[in-house]
Amino acid sequence: IFHSDRGGQYTSQQFAILATELGVRLSVGRTGQCWDNALAESFSTTSKRELLDTRTWPSRAAARTAIFDFAESWYNWHRLHSSLGYRSPAEYETALAA
Repeated sequence: IFHSDRGGQYTSQQFAILATELGVRLSVGRTGQCWDNALAESFSTTSKRELLDTRTWPSRAAARTAIFDFAESWYNWHRLHSSLGYRSPAEYETALAA
């Protein structure tokens, strides 16, 4: 999945054709669909507030590693998500498996 804002270079027909040829799904939708990038915006806001703005980073590599760890070890598995009924993804998947 290729996620972007609605920049003209990403909404052109040529870009859509190239993405289709490469087997890439675009997350950009029609104008007026404010929820198209809601997931990315939510993660971005949360990671900035709860991780990135909490201290200074010695390098981009250190920040990149911290963001990956934040997403994979906490955000994706333990943080409560409103779209899952305020359950963590781990709780949600356990309930689905039962």
